[in-house]
Amino acid sequence: MAEAGALAEAGTEAAGPEVKKLSQQVSVAIVGPCRRHVTVTIPRADIDEEFNLAVRELINTVKVPGFRPGRVPRVLVEKKFREEVTSGVRQNLLMKSLEQVAEDNDLDAINEPDFDIESLTIPDEGDFTYEFDVEVRPEFELPEYKGLTLDRPIHATSDEDVAKFKTRYLKQFGELVPEEGEVAPGHIVRVNISATWKDQELVRPTEDRLTVLPTLRFQDGEVAGFDTLMTGAKIGDVREANVTISMEAARVELRGETVVVKFEVLDVRSIRTPEVDQEFVERMGLESPEAFDKFLRDTLQRQNEWEQRQSTRRKLLDKITESATWDLPETLVRRQVDNALRREVLEMQQAGFTDEEISARRNELLQKQITMTRQALKEHFVLDRIADTEKVEVVPEDLEFEIAMMAYRRNESPRKMRARLQKQGLMENLVAQILERKTVDLLLESAQFNDVPAEPEVEAAIESIPLALCGESLGSAQAMND
Repeated sequence: MAEAGALAEAGTEAAGPEVKKLSQQVSVAIVGPCRRHVTVTIPRADIDEEFNLAVRELINTVKVPGFRPGRVPRVLVEKKFREEVTSGVRQNLLMKSLEQVAEDNDLDAINEPDFDIESLTIPDEGDFTYEFDVEVRPEFELPEYKGLTLDRPIHATSDEDVAKFKTRYLKQFGELVPEEGEVAPGHIVRVNISATWKDQELVRPTEDRLTVLPTLRFQDGEVAGFDTLMTGAKIGDVREANVTISMEAARVELRGETVVVKFEVLDVRSIRTPEVDQEFVERMGLESPEAFDKFLRDTLQRQNEWEQRQSTRRKLLDKITESATWDLPETLVRRQVDNALRREVLEMQQAGFTDEEISARRNELLQKQITMTRQALKEHFVLDRIADTEKVEVVPEDLEFEIAMMAYRRNESPRKMRARLQKQGLMENLVAQILERKTVDLLLESAQFNDVPAEPEVEAAIESIPLALCGESLGSAQAMND
């Protein structure tokens, strides 16, 4: 998300430390939630002064055959370099004007003005007026955020938990082996997937490999009882399911509609997981099977801590956003969908979740993306205000520590991890995440907790694929896969 000061950054670089203020007139009108329409008029006197400065500078620097520098006639300079002078004057005036608008009008912009600088033309005579729309931070009173009372779920990691997690973890290193006969729950099927709605083809046959689990989740819908649907099928069989499209799917006309999804079985396999012997654990960079079990327990404990933190954080954020009834512009919400997806992936990667678990979470988010993003934005604005009030900052050491921890968990060097985050455009997300986490930690330090038993763990029963049944994805699936 663009930070405050976007108006000031919309022009070019500053010409110097001392800039004479313009005698411009500015009017600001509210045209929607967090949206302002700004009209600016720069008087002719300011335009002429800027033009004269530009011409004088050009006279002193331009080289024209037959004239010494500083001796070129003004009329010749104005005629020969009219286009360059006018372009420079426009850029400088807009830069000064936008900075002054931001300083004098309390516009806490969150993005750049909605207009094309190159399309603006300064008239030869009279004043220069330009207009733009800009999104600004919402105005609200901060709620009480210190000394809150919160329920905190407690979950002890048992040997049974570790054993179940070990089975799930080893599957990602398993070997696919052919299966004879019919499909059974837990099998891996290669299928052609197609989808239609009122005889309209939404998804042409698309080949994918799926684990037969109770739920198959698409980006915009899911098949409940997928294991029951596929059980007993053989190669060449076609199974059908009716799927209700999510109310936040990309295609508005399909929201809430029922589409027919077909699965043509092409191949049936199962996973043969590896033995946890000395060779396997050494490939994992560990010393012994016992060290592997400790690694699993530590990872699971970290995930449990993540779940506890997410639950406590959710309760905290619910409380501090209870009064956040202000609206947000739909355009802002839609632009932040990708950002919210990336943030969630980043947090789950840090907690050590597998790619399959992240994929399942991805599709859950995509189905609820607009509602969740709107709430996430409100949380961001509230936490940002609290961080500003409490002087919470992200220092370089915070960022380096976070990158080092992420690198350690993925068995990479910090340098490689930093390069990958920069390539994926996640550094800004990471900084924002650290700032919000430090702010949440500050609030949790003053909170009072009621420890309650965590909800029993529900064994993963969801297969997820990055496919939208309506044919269009509102969010970027790649953002979750990078």
